[in-house]
Amino acid sequence: MKRSYILITTLILAACSQSAPENTRGEQAATATRVELSDAQIKNAGIKLAKPRVQTISPTIRLNGLIAVPPQNTVSVNVPLGGYVQSNRLMPGMYISKGAVMAVIQDSQYIQLQQDYLTARAQIGFAEAEYLRQRDLNQSKASSDKVYQQARVNFESQRILLKSLAEKLKLIGIDAAKLTVEGINRSITLKAPISGYVTAVNVNTGKYVSPTDVLYELVNPARIYLTLQVFEREMPSLFVGQKLFAYSNNTPEKKYICRIESVSRDFSADKSVTVNASFEKYDAALIPGMYMNAEVELKSKETHVLPEEAILSYESKQYVFVAESPSVFNMSEIKTGATENGYTEVFINQAVNAQSSVVVKGAYSLLMKLKNTEEE
Repeated sequence: MKRSYILITTLILAACSQSAPENTRGEQAATATRVELSDAQIKNAGIKLAKPRVQTISPTIRLNGLIAVPPQNTVSVNVPLGGYVQSNRLMPGMYISKGAVMAVIQDSQYIQLQQDYLTARAQIGFAEAEYLRQRDLNQSKASSDKVYQQARVNFESQRILLKSLAEKLKLIGIDAAKLTVEGINRSITLKAPISGYVTAVNVNTGKYVSPTDVLYELVNPARIYLTLQVFEREMPSLFVGQKLFAYSNNTPEKKYICRIESVSRDFSADKSVTVNASFEKYDAALIPGMYMNAEVELKSKETHVLPEEAILSYESKQYVFVAESPSVFNMSEIKTGATENGYTEVFINQAVNAQSSVVVKGAYSLLMKLKNTEEE
């Protein structure tokens, strides 16, 4: 019985000693940052080391945005009194000059309005003459004050009516001073309020349009600007009046000089703000809605840099491999800044200092070796 007990105890201890290394290896794999290579592996991977060096760079912020036009350069066109579209002369994309005819609108209310104005203009002469007559009679006491006051009210009322009708005619583009009985017309012409491009046509011939309907939308591109999205970390580097270079994806070699006009202080959901910049020179090839890229050059500074290929992006963080010995390398997190001419700014820390030997060639091979070791 004693022998059996000793045998069982021995077997339990052996099982525990076999399972323990597996758990330990799993924990080590989850936190592994060190990788060791043989001389042959180092040669095959092409490992080369270098220390961070001090270099003068001119950091560049790269932004994305699009071309827009100011609200005052965008016009929605409607008909103040409504009517039926008799003819429509525009299509989207067409250019139209200020004052050119856009459409012809007709309605019986235009006839009535012209009739009312001409009638009021004819009657005002009689009302004025009666007012002047009653004024003279009242001064000589030949007419009562009541009759004189009534004549004055009639004359003033007729003047108000005539002025209001003239303003209504002006709304639909009719010059009241030139209106005659022979000139009464059932149609009016809708003219372009600005010069620009037609971006929307919302009518067709025969359609009835009300005063609230937008018939056309016009854009004057002579005053365009660049609207860019900037994230919070880049805001301190931007200021009003700062110069930037904008270019499109189709012609990246052609760059336009712009200057920042305003920087919004209202963050959007993605923690970005809007920056507006104006073009120094207008180019007809720049169309509202076109996507653009922009580069902002910041002041030059001396800083520690490493070659771009030395820095690895992994799980949304930046890393480099530091040599602990000729064959052992440790993956260390590092903060990076601007990149210029193949070199990236790095911020020295305790793990990666100015005297650290950093892997500048073959870093990706080390990362693969490290991850493969974790998965074993």
